[in-house]
Amino acid sequence: MVESPPFQTLQLFKGIALFTPGGDLVYAIDPTKQSYWHLHLCGALQRALSLSEPPHFLTPCHTATVDRWQHPQTREIHTTAELYPAVLRHQALLNVLFGLSQEQVWQIAPMAMERCDPLLMEAYRTGFPQLWQEHDLLLKVERTEPELLPQPTVSPPAQEARGYELRLFVSGHSLATERTLQALYRALEQLLHQAYSLKIVDVLKHPEEAEADHVSATPTLLKVWPLPSRRLVGNLENLGRLFDPSELL
Repeated sequence: MVESPPFQTLQLFKGIALFTPGGDLVYAIDPTKQSYWHLHLCGALQRALSLSEPPHFLTPCHTATVDRWQHPQTREIHTTAELYPAVLRHQALLNVLFGLSQEQVWQIAPMAMERCDPLLMEAYRTGFPQLWQEHDLLLKVERTEPELLPQPTVSPPAQEARGYELRLFVSGHSLATERTLQALYRALEQLLHQAYSLKIVDVLKHPEEAEADHVSATPTLLKVWPLPSRRLVGNLENLGRLFDPSELL
C-alpha cells in the first residue's frame, strides 16, 4: 500500500482518479492541469499490478475528476467534481485525497452503455484477473513517464452482432455542431444497413479521451469497430472512406 498526504491548499489544480473493479486506486494531482491524464494512471496501474497491457477499458467508467478553478471576473475559487456510477461509493475517500470538503457535491457522469456495460466489463476478467482482486493499493502518480505509456491496444472481447462503433470528437456545443450531427445521422442511416452506435465526445470536457484516440483536431469521426480503425478529420462528407466496400454490401 502506498500512501500520500491529501492535497490541503486552495491552489488551482486538476485531480484524476482511476479505480479497479476490486477497489484499488491510482490518482494524480496536477497543478498545471496539463501534465496528467487517465492514460498515465492506466500505465501506473499496469506497472503496479504487472498487467500485460494498460487497462484502458477502465476509462471512463471507473474514473473520477476534480477541477479547482478561479472565476475570471469574480476571482472566486470553485470546485467541480465528477465521477461515474461505478465509483460512486468512493466519494468520501476522494474528498480526503483531493482535500475537499465532505460536503462536496459530486456530479454523476452519464454512463455510456457501449463502454460501461457490466457484461462487457466482466468479459475482461479472464485477461486481467488482478483488477478484480483487492490489493489494498492506494497509489499516487507523482510524475509523467511518456515512454511507458503505449498506445491503447486493448480491444473489447468479440461479440456476436456487435455492429459498428463510431466516435465523433467535437469542440463544445454550438449551432455548427448541431448541423454536423444532423448531417452525420442522415448520412449514416443511408450508408449503413446494420446496427451502429455513435458516441459524441466533447474534447473540451474530456481531453483525456481525445488523447487516448490520438485526436488533435475537430471534428474527427473515428470508426472503432470493426477493425481496422479509420478516421475522417475536418470534412465528414465522404463517409465511404471509413468503410471497406465489402462491409457495405
